[in-house]
Amino acid sequence: MPSIPTRRARTTLAALALIALPAAAAIGWSVHRTPLDGAWHGVVLVDTVEVPFRFEIGERDGALLASFFDGDRRIPSAPGTRDGDTLVFTYPSYAATLTARVVDGRLQGQYARGSRPPLPFRATRAAEPAAKVIDAATVPSIAGLYVIPVQSPKGETAWRFIVRQQGADVTASILRVDGDTGALTGRFDGTRFVLSHFSGARPLRLDVSRNADGTLTLVQNRSKTLTAIKAGTAGLPVPTDSAQHTIITDRSTPLRFSFTDLDGRVVTDQDPRLRGKVVVISLTGSWCPNCHDEAPFLVELRRAYHAQGLEVVAFSFEEAEQLADPSRLRAFVAQYGIEYPVLLAGLPSDAPSLLPQVAHLDAFPTTLFLGRDGRVRATHTGFPSAASGEFYVRAREEMTATVERLLLEGATE
Repeated sequence: MPSIPTRRARTTLAALALIALPAAAAIGWSVHRTPLDGAWHGVVLVDTVEVPFRFEIGERDGALLASFFDGDRRIPSAPGTRDGDTLVFTYPSYAATLTARVVDGRLQGQYARGSRPPLPFRATRAAEPAAKVIDAATVPSIAGLYVIPVQSPKGETAWRFIVRQQGADVTASILRVDGDTGALTGRFDGTRFVLSHFSGARPLRLDVSRNADGTLTLVQNRSKTLTAIKAGTAGLPVPTDSAQHTIITDRSTPLRFSFTDLDGRVVTDQDPRLRGKVVVISLTGSWCPNCHDEAPFLVELRRAYHAQGLEVVAFSFEEAEQLADPSRLRAFVAQYGIEYPVLLAGLPSDAPSLLPQVAHLDAFPTTLFLGRDGRVRATHTGFPSAASGEFYVRAREEMTATVERLLLEGATE
């Protein structure tokens, strides 16, 4: 029979426990440590609008990672920290930090990205609450391609709305000249489709209702209302052609530039790596979500055609703090395995004055295609993500075809 501790022994054990608890807290232990692995329902608050999103916490090589999603594409954090019930996850290529506490098995905190105001954040386990059961017969069909008439600051008269549907579940995207919204995902709630997107950038809630005439009413973040009309309907405005929006005012003169790379070296149009090459120049920025969409394609394009005479150069237009210390841009380069020169060009607002040959330079990314003689031969404004389906495929094909055509040409006299 086990012996019963004496009063002195019980007092000693209690004292040791009181000493041990602060030490445990100091190294991030918790007596009732809530397990975090698995899927969560996340929400960020944009003004007063709740934007729901898919969120996941997992462990890799002993470190906690927290992932956002853009459709099926995972956007993981750097290895996070846990101190008791306080969690901190960073996203270096967004210069963003998610800080949260575990409260009654839920997460509460904020998401701070660069100089933008922090977004209140909360998350519950994905198993709660259960999805509402919807009678399939009551779900309207909205799948297809639509045109949204607009008057945008960039001179656009129409955007595209691309919708894929499976029963009550929908994935969609709004495609503008500069790129798209990423994958908006959601389902029919009995009265309307509630779609949303948050991948660490561009948070958006879109409430979609089908009207009796087949048009759709779109309400962005419960404030701005748009109308989407089935493509092919007579009299609709035409979305802007990405190959025609950005204009080169002087095609006879080679594009001249001189910027520093991330190691402080000056790189000019006369760099030996570029002379006599077909050069793709991406006017980009690590702050820009659609630039994150384009970067993997440019990496792939360069690897496929570099041996044939292709080079890629990024002119990165960043905020002042990033120009002083481009830590986010370095993380952007590392994330996508960029091997081509990345140059610090200036502030986003500086782009038109630094590139006077380029008119209608009002979208990031914008891509310039230079022949072997250094002259700009073609442009492409914006870049869609995979959420835009056939338009994503088409953009890749068109840009690749331009490179292949220029590689076949000799230097023009």
